[in-house]
Amino acid sequence: MTAPDRPVPHPSPLTQPFWAACRDGRLLVQRCDKCGTHVFTPQEFCRECHADALTWVESAGAGHVVTFTVVWRPQTPAFGVPYVVAVVRLDEGYEMVTNIVGSSPDAVTIGAAVRVRFTPVTDAITLPCFELVA
Repeated sequence: MTAPDRPVPHPSPLTQPFWAACRDGRLLVQRCDKCGTHVFTPQEFCRECHADALTWVESAGAGHVVTFTVVWRPQTPAFGVPYVVAVVRLDEGYEMVTNIVGSSPDAVTIGAAVRVRFTPVTDAITLPCFELVA
């Protein structure tokens, strides 16, 4: 029996630069040209000042765990358990919902330092997951 396909994002014209950069091993985020706020998820306008001038910039991909949960009963059998779903605050000030990979779920703690680790799931989609910094 083959494993079921993992659900993957479907890039839109707005999110295409983000997904293309992930495929190339780079983490992009939008930054407001008016107030300098980093904006994630991709938007048409700044959430802080509502300006519509946003530029894609590269993120360092470093941050820390804000909160997390360990999933033992996945929504679909395509996901092996256990896995960690976390909110990570990047050093640039924005947050992402992501997976913590490469370590035991028991090793993950709130406040733990993390860095981006790109995980290919198809030829077209690479996910920005995070790993604990030793």
